[in-house]
Amino acid sequence: MTNRGNARMDIFKDDEDRKHFLKSLSQSVNTYSITLHGFVLMRSHFHLLAETSLGNLGEFMRHFNISYTSYYNRRYNRVGHLYQGRYKSFLIEKDTYLSVVSRYIHLNPVKVASIKKLELAKQLQYLWGYKWSSLPGYIRSRDQLEFVNYETVLAEYGGMNQAGRIRYKKQLTEDLNMGLAIKEKIIGQSILGSEGFVSWVKDTFLEKEKDREMPDIGKIHRYLSKDAVLTQLAKTFDRDVAGIITSSGYIRQIAMTVLYKYAGLNNREIGELFNTDYSTVSQSRSHLQKKVEQDRKIRQLFNGIESKLSRIKI
Repeated sequence: MTNRGNARMDIFKDDEDRKHFLKSLSQSVNTYSITLHGFVLMRSHFHLLAETSLGNLGEFMRHFNISYTSYYNRRYNRVGHLYQGRYKSFLIEKDTYLSVVSRYIHLNPVKVASIKKLELAKQLQYLWGYKWSSLPGYIRSRDQLEFVNYETVLAEYGGMNQAGRIRYKKQLTEDLNMGLAIKEKIIGQSILGSEGFVSWVKDTFLEKEKDREMPDIGKIHRYLSKDAVLTQLAKTFDRDVAGIITSSGYIRQIAMTVLYKYAGLNNREIGELFNTDYSTVSQSRSHLQKKVEQDRKIRQLFNGIESKLSRIKI
């Protein structure tokens, strides 16, 4: 995904802005169960390489975009839109293009006109020193970020060891020297993959009643049923489903959160189930997020529940 500042304005004026953006991104990644494989922050735009099996990409992007826009407008005493419009997203065939797109994203800092005119050695020096992307964590283990998944891409280069990191870095050097173009390979401005993958996406997700060349990526989802989520919670906490619905404290907060994330229920629907209003549901989910960050036992419990839910077959 990518998004730009309104009228190509700068969306990052200093490092404090970039730090706040990454904080918002980290929180949203955890809240919406997103697997983030890479990112880069430029002055007027950003790129994300994200994976979601829950079909909640729109909610994820909306959440952290609103969060950062609110911060930006408060800090600079402004109102109105920060971005030029809705983000752009592309569906990628993971096995074929994940590594390629990660490298394409990481090369963005040296595509700036003032850097492109430098000799290769100086471009590489600038790239290796650019800290506002996920690249530092790919080439140096000490620079890994907790909310970025490096393992999947680096597996193609030998794993998350020194040899794998060196191979990834070497490939980036070759890409910069020889060029790495992927835009012309994107089909219908929305899909990057083999012919078979594109056909599968069209056959599986294209809404037949709409005369469109490509499917709406936002319609691709894999939610569990409400009953499946509640049943798993009942097993975890050794009580029946009714007991989950009438629970209180962190159990109630966990139930609301996983119904939102894994069953696709919105706050109003969850509120009706738990006999409360939608704002209370939103507050409960926020309170749980803080508990997960601060309490190791609750974090382990919540991670265990998510792990079990992610293994349920739809």
